[in-house]
Amino acid sequence: MNLRLYPLSLVLFLLLRPTMSSNQHDYSDALSKSILFFEGQRSGYLPNDQRMTWRRNSGLSDGWTHNTDLTGGYYDAGDNVKFNFPMAFTTTMLAWSVIEFGELMPPSELRNSLVALRWSSNYLLKSVSQLPNRIFVQVGDPIADHNCWERPEDMDTPRTAYAVNAPNPASEVAGEITAAFSAASIAFRSSDPSYSQTLLQNAVKTFQFADTYRGAYSSNDDIKNDVCPFYCDFNGFQDELLWGAAWLRKATGDESYLNYIESNREPFGASDNVDEFGWDNKVGGLNILVSKEVIEGNMYNLEAYKASAESFMCSLVPESPGTHVEYTPAGLLYKPGGSQLQHATTISFLLLVYAQYLSRSSLSLSCGTLAVPPDYLRRLAKKQVDYILGDNPMGLSYMVGYGERYPKKIHHRGSSLPSISDHPGAIGCKDGSVYFNSTEPNPNVLIGAVVGGPGEDDKYDDDRSDFRKSEPTTYINAPFVGVLAYFAANPSFS
Repeated sequence: MNLRLYPLSLVLFLLLRPTMSSNQHDYSDALSKSILFFEGQRSGYLPNDQRMTWRRNSGLSDGWTHNTDLTGGYYDAGDNVKFNFPMAFTTTMLAWSVIEFGELMPPSELRNSLVALRWSSNYLLKSVSQLPNRIFVQVGDPIADHNCWERPEDMDTPRTAYAVNAPNPASEVAGEITAAFSAASIAFRSSDPSYSQTLLQNAVKTFQFADTYRGAYSSNDDIKNDVCPFYCDFNGFQDELLWGAAWLRKATGDESYLNYIESNREPFGASDNVDEFGWDNKVGGLNILVSKEVIEGNMYNLEAYKASAESFMCSLVPESPGTHVEYTPAGLLYKPGGSQLQHATTISFLLLVYAQYLSRSSLSLSCGTLAVPPDYLRRLAKKQVDYILGDNPMGLSYMVGYGERYPKKIHHRGSSLPSISDHPGAIGCKDGSVYFNSTEPNPNVLIGAVVGGPGEDDKYDDDRSDFRKSEPTTYINAPFVGVLAYFAANPSFS
C-alpha cells in the first residue's frame, strides 16, 4: 500500500505545532543512553569498564580462517554478523557527530562517544591491514547466523571472514571505510594526534584500493550470495567514492581530492537530486558535507553540490515549491521499506548540520522565493526527535530504556536470551527458539537502542518477530548521537 500524500497545510501543522506531550524530554538522558547502546553491540574482548554487564566476550576467533585478527567491532543489529559496510557508515556518522556537536557534549559523553568510535575504527583498521592487495568486508556466515537464535557468546555458526582480493573490486565498502577513517581522524585530532595520523594514512591507502579497482563488492561471485541478501548497495558504488574523497578533502585539505569530487560529480551520477541518506546512499550527506566548502570557504566551483543540498533541504519544508518527502499522518519522515527511523535520524542530523553551516554565515535556505531560516530546519529536526522519544500516536518511546513506555520485545538475540550470569550453560542454535517465540519482555534491556520504528500508519506492535519494526541497528543510533547532543545543549529550543 502506498502512503498517500497529506495536504501541505496539514503536514506543516503536524510538524511544527507546539508539542502536545505533557512530558519535557530529557535530551541529556537520551544522549547518554544512545551512546551506551553501542556497548551492547560490541564483539571481541570486553573491557573492565563495560557498563552493559549482561554482555560478555564473543567472536574471539574471528579472522582465523585467514590467519589474521579480526576481533572487535560491532554486530550491526540484532544478529551476530559483522557487516563492514554498515559498520563503516556507523563509524563515519559517530565521527561526524563528534566533529559537528562534540563541543556541545558534556566531557563524560564526549569521552564515551570517542570510546564508541574507537571500538569500530580499531576493527576497521584490522580489516584493511592486508592492503594494498586485500580488504575484509564481513565476518560471519549470515545465512547460518540468521537460521539460529543464540547469544553472541554461544555462537557456533561459521565465522567466515569474507575477503576481496585485488584486482576484484570493493569500492562501496572501501569508499565508506575511507570516509570513516578520514572523519575519525578529525574527531581524534586534538585528543590523540598519533592515532589520528594512523587513521588518515589508512584512509589514503584504502581510497587507493577503492578507486583503482572500481566496482561493487557484490560482483565477486565467491561472496555475493552471502552479502546481497543483506547489505548490497543497489544504488551503485560511485557515491561512496565521492563520499570517501570528500572526507579525505576535509581531513587533509588536499587539492587533488577537491578536483576529484568536482570532476566526477556528473560522471558518477551524483548530479541527480535525492531525498535520502543512509548506509546505502551517500549522495544526500555528500551534498551537505561539500556545501560547507561553498558556504564557508567560497569554493564556488562546487556550487552544484550546494544546489543539490538546498533542493534536498527544501523537499523537507512542506510549504516550499517543488516535490516533497513523504510523512506519516503524525509527521514522521517516511520512506517505503523497513526501519523507518533510520531515515528520521540521518535526515534530522543533516537538517541540524546544514542549519549550523547557514547560521555561521548568517544565511537562510533558499527555496524558490521562500527564505527559510536555520531555526526552521532545527524545528523540523526537533519534531522528528520528539516523535522518536514519545510524542507520537502510540505514546511510546522508540528508544529502549528511555521514558516510561518503550519496546520490550525487540528483535535482538543478546537482549532476548538469558545472560551468561542467569544461564551459564550454552544455548544452542535452535534452543533459543523458545525465547524468540516468547511473549515475555526481553530479559536484558538494551538501553539506548532505537528500534526500526512504526509503519506508514504510525502504528507499532511490540513484536519480536517483526524485525522491520522491532530491530535496532547501529546506523540508526550513530547520527542520533549528534542530534541529541545538539538538543541536550539547547533544551529550551522550540
